[in-house]
Order: sequence, then structure tokens, then C-alpha cells
Amino acid sequence: MTILDSSAIERVFREEYGRSVAVLVRHFGDIDVAEEAVQDAFIIALQRWPSAGLPPSPAGWIIATARNRAIDRLRREASREDRHAEAVRLYGSSDSADEEESEGAVRDDRLRLIFTCCHPALASSAQSC
Repeated sequence: MTILDSSAIERVFREEYGRSVAVLVRHFGDIDVAEEAVQDAFIIALQRWPSAGLPPSPAGWIIATARNRAIDRLRREASREDRHAEAVRLYGSSDSADEEESEGAVRDDRLRLIFTCCHPALASSAQSC
């Protein structure tokens, strides 16, 4: 196990970044997901490789790590809406329920009659109470 300097990692980045992104774009069909995953993989490489040394296949390591990061991200995003809906259902605030009621139909008959009588579409003579 040899100690690795940052110039070797920079060289791997220059040589393998484009190919790694291309492989992941082909796999996931999304360039943003692929680029972010490859960038995350190189961040991990910067943390691990200086002490652990260069892996036998740096390109393979980057692609495998990036693929795993992309899968984790996509799984996290896929379950986000479900988790948010469940949280609202369980811990929904009473304010949101009050807002929904206030935006709906008027439940008081007398108040509804007042609103109907004062509607601007009615002639002024018909509005007098």
C-alpha cells in the first residue's frame, strides 16, 4: 500500500471523468444524476486514496462508487414524497386544516345569505336589506 499524492488523483480525474459520466448517463439516462454521482465518487476518492493507495482499476472504482451513489440518491428522492405525505398525515398542523375550511364553502346559512345579498352582480336596489 503506497501513499498517494493529489496529482495522481488529478490525473485519474482528467482521464476518467468523461468516460465515467458517459457510462452512468447510459445507465441512468440523466446527465445531472451522472455528473453529481461521479463528482461524489471523486470526493470519496480524495478522502480514501491518499492513505489507502490507488485501487487496481481506478476507473472501475469510480464508476462503481458513482453508480452506488446515484442509486442511493434516486431511492432517497423516490421515497421523499411518500415520507412527506405521511408526516403531514401524522403530524399535520391544525392551521392547515383551518385554512382548508376557510377556503371552502361557507357553512353558516345566515352568513351565506348575507354574502348572496351583497353580491356585486346584483342591482343596488336588490341588495338593500
